[in-house]
Amino acid sequence: MKLYSSILFVMAAAGAVAAASSCSSDSASAGGHRLVILHTNDTHSHIDPLPDNDMGGVARRKVLIDSVRAAEPNVLLVDAGDIVQGTLYFHLYKGEVEQRMLNELGYDVQILGNHEFDNGMSALAVMDSMASPALIATNYDLSGSSIGRYYQPYIVKEYDGRKVGVFSVNLNPAGMVAEGNYDGVKYLDWRSVTDATVKHLREQEGADAVIAVTHIGYESSGESEGLFGDEDLARQTSGIDVIIGGHSHTKLPENLRLVNAAGDSVLVVQTGKYGQYLGEVTLDLDRLTATSRLIPVDSRLDARRDPELMSVIEPYRAGVDSLYSHEVARVSARAGALNSKSVRLMNFAADFVADRGRRLAGGVQFAITNKGGLRTTWKPGALTEGAAIDMMPFANKVVVIDLKGADLMDALKVMAARGGDAVSRELDVTFDLLSGALIDARLDGRAIDPDATYRLATIDYLAKGGDYMTPFTRGTQVAESRRVAYDDLIEYLKANPVVNPDATERMHPED
Repeated sequence: MKLYSSILFVMAAAGAVAAASSCSSDSASAGGHRLVILHTNDTHSHIDPLPDNDMGGVARRKVLIDSVRAAEPNVLLVDAGDIVQGTLYFHLYKGEVEQRMLNELGYDVQILGNHEFDNGMSALAVMDSMASPALIATNYDLSGSSIGRYYQPYIVKEYDGRKVGVFSVNLNPAGMVAEGNYDGVKYLDWRSVTDATVKHLREQEGADAVIAVTHIGYESSGESEGLFGDEDLARQTSGIDVIIGGHSHTKLPENLRLVNAAGDSVLVVQTGKYGQYLGEVTLDLDRLTATSRLIPVDSRLDARRDPELMSVIEPYRAGVDSLYSHEVARVSARAGALNSKSVRLMNFAADFVADRGRRLAGGVQFAITNKGGLRTTWKPGALTEGAAIDMMPFANKVVVIDLKGADLMDALKVMAARGGDAVSRELDVTFDLLSGALIDARLDGRAIDPDATYRLATIDYLAKGGDYMTPFTRGTQVAESRRVAYDDLIEYLKANPVVNPDATERMHPED
C-alpha cells in the first residue's frame, strides 16, 4: 500500500507535464475514427540498409512514415528503445546520429533501452538533451540522476475526442547494464507500477485506451530471478490495450493477442531488429479495438527517399566509410559467412579472448565471452577495421579472473539458460535446449572440480556480473587489458590475418 501510494504521488506531481504534452486532432479518417501507431525497436545504430539482405535504413523508413502521415490524420510514432550500439555510427558519434534521426523522422515518443546506457550517464544526458520526442520512463525513478529532467512517467494524447495514455515498462538495469553506467537510476517494481499507472491513466486522466511501450523482451528467461517479458505483462495485468515491445529482437506475428488477467484481449507487437520492418497498429477509436501489421523497409522505397535527410546523413557516413576501407585480415572462403550467432564466430571470439588473456597473465586455462557481444556478420573475403569493430563494438576490456569451480558451474548454468555462449576450445559444455538446464561441463576432458580454482579470460562486462553472470563477481581479478577489446581484436587479426575458425560445438545443446 505504501509503494502504491508513493507511485500515485509521483504521477500526480507529473500530471501537469503530461497534460502539457497532450495534443488533439478533430479530424477523422475515412471509414471512422482511428489512430495509426507506427513503431520501431532495437534499430541498434543501423542508419543504412543492412549489407546482408538490403533491408532497413532510416531514409527508407521516412518514406513510409511520411506516406502514412499524408494519408492519416491521426498518427503516433513510437520507438521502444535500443536506438544505439551496433554499427560504426555509434562508435564514432556516440549517439548523436541516432537521436538526430529520430528527431528528423518526427518521433512522438521514445523510451530507454538498456544500450542507451552503454557510454554512461553523462553521454546519455547529451543524447537526451537533443531529443525532440517525449521521453518516457515509468518504472525508473530518475529523480536522483543526471537525466531525470528530460523524462516524464507517461503522456496522454487526444484524438477525435478519445484520450490515449502511453507509459513505459523497462527491465532492471542490474545484471544487464554495466555497473557504473546507470548511476542514479532506481528501478521500481514493474507489476506495482503498471497497476498503479494504468489505474491512474484510466481513472484520473480519463484515458479511453492505454498503450504500454516496453523494453523487456517478449518472453521471460531463466538467466536470473525476477526476469519478465511482455507475455507476463499482458497476462498478469489488466487495462492495457496494446503492448509495443523491444529488447528480445522478436519479430512477432501480426495480430498476436494474449488474454490478460481480466480475460480481455491484449495486442502485443514487436518488429524484430535493425529497422527491417516498420510496425503499424491501427486503433479503432470508436470500438477501441486494434489490429497490427509489419511493413517491410526495402529497396522499393529508394526512389522516394528524402534528399534533405540524405544530406543530413552524408557527413556522418564519410567517417564510417573510411574505417570500412582499411583491410586488416581476410575471412577464408572455407569459413563461409560468420554471422553473429554462428558456432564458428563464437569459437573465434572465445579463442581470441583466450589469446589476449594469456598475454595478460600466465596460467589462463580457457575463455568465456557472451554471444550478445557479437553484433554482425563477416563474409568471406576482405575483413576491414570497421567490420572488426562492428563485430565487437562495445567498450569492453579483456580481463583475467580466478574462479572457484562451484562458481564456474553456476556461471555455466546462467549461460545454458539463455541457450549457450562462446567458450574457447578447451571447454566443452552440454545443456538441455528445451529446459536450459546444464548437463555436463568438462575442461580438457575432465569434469569441473567445485573446490578447485580455475583461471579464465573473459570481458570486464561479464566479470562485473553483466548478462546476469553474477557468479563471476565472486572471482578475483588478476589482470586487465589497457585497451578496449576491439583494439585488441584488430591487433590480433593483423597477427592472424586468415580467419577460418573451426565449426566444432563447444557449448552444445541436447534435445
